[in-house]
Amino acid sequence: MRIAMVSEHASPLAALGGVDAGGQNVHVLELSSALADAGHEVTVWTRRDAVGLPDGVPLRPGVVVRHVSAGPPEYVPKDGLVPHLPAFTQALDEAWTADPPDVVHAHFWMSGMVALAAAAGRFPVVQTFHALGSVKRRHQREDDTSPQGRVGAELAVARQADRVLATCTDEVFELARMGAPRRRTTVVPCGVDTVEFSADGPAAPRGDRPRLLALGRLVRRKGVDEVIEALRRVPAAELVVAGGTGDGDPDAARLRECAQRHGVADRVRLVGPVARPDVPALLRSADAVVCTPWYEPFGIVPLEAMSCGRPVVASAVGGIQDTVVDRVTGLLVPPRRPDLLAAALRDLLSSPTMGAAYGIAGRDRVLARYDWERVAAATALVYDEVVAARGRHASARAGHGAAAGEATGAAEHAEREAAGVTR
Repeated sequence: MRIAMVSEHASPLAALGGVDAGGQNVHVLELSSALADAGHEVTVWTRRDAVGLPDGVPLRPGVVVRHVSAGPPEYVPKDGLVPHLPAFTQALDEAWTADPPDVVHAHFWMSGMVALAAAAGRFPVVQTFHALGSVKRRHQREDDTSPQGRVGAELAVARQADRVLATCTDEVFELARMGAPRRRTTVVPCGVDTVEFSADGPAAPRGDRPRLLALGRLVRRKGVDEVIEALRRVPAAELVVAGGTGDGDPDAARLRECAQRHGVADRVRLVGPVARPDVPALLRSADAVVCTPWYEPFGIVPLEAMSCGRPVVASAVGGIQDTVVDRVTGLLVPPRRPDLLAAALRDLLSSPTMGAAYGIAGRDRVLARYDWERVAAATALVYDEVVAARGRHASARAGHGAAAGEATGAAEHAEREAAGVTR
């Protein structure tokens, strides 16, 4: 099958750890690779965000990344990409008219708008949101920088897509509350590379202190501040914080100030961004991996930790409630409660046997449910279903002129919706 992945801001080629580079990038990379391993041809369409990027980059056999010129060839925060969606849409319309895919899989709400507009009914569109504006607004409130019309645009995408792939059960309920059709929503979780992230293998160097590890983006909603605050109630332990953009990262500066304020600066080490190949060894070096976001659509880090046989202490939010089984593969705590987090960490570190048991159970759970081969097979089954439902002759029912007109009109409507002009 010829699959077009659309991921407007999250390129599978991007370095992880920045403000807009995280789980979605990993998801697109690993899902595309696993689908290629199963014999499919995948093209990932993403925005050109740097001068000099080639039009096409072979990622691996069966996967090509295509860079689309839409807006300036430089980093633009994802919440500022709406004005550039019509250009992205037009480029995809032209490319897909010349070389049509069998199915389109859009990642994130703006990719969904672009994909539906460019497809213009010619081939089925599958949507994965990765995050929902209604959830972000609920938790971030005035700090939410999403365009005003995001929630309305997401509902429009959910209603028009041939199928929505929710990554967890919590997202299914959120979509239903929004008014999305339940019958066209299927749960397919994110996955993990169980070979790369294995329990056996080298561990990063460490000292004698019990080691806690927080890995990922350092933005406020990821809850690393609460881990630092909890550390003052977990004597002797050290906290390694991996992620961020490196020198000059304002989030890293905020966390250093937080550590000073709580009197634990001597036990907090910010190591900056970590190259993807070095992540498994870092995970294996930890006595516990701590992941305590305020909210989390899915959460890949807990899966990677479990796959490495490490116990997880995490917030009971979003997809983490599906992946981490409380007192089986780790401990779940309420978000934004450093006091309860500290108690959970003390309990875990006081019993190495319990931590080892959680690690073994976590590895078993990942192998049974979350390896990428299994996730790709479930995704491909959905592709087969939507292609069969729509019919492979859909593109013949409308001429190119009508399709292009629909694409342009839909892109303009999408831009107005995201800008909050329409309701």
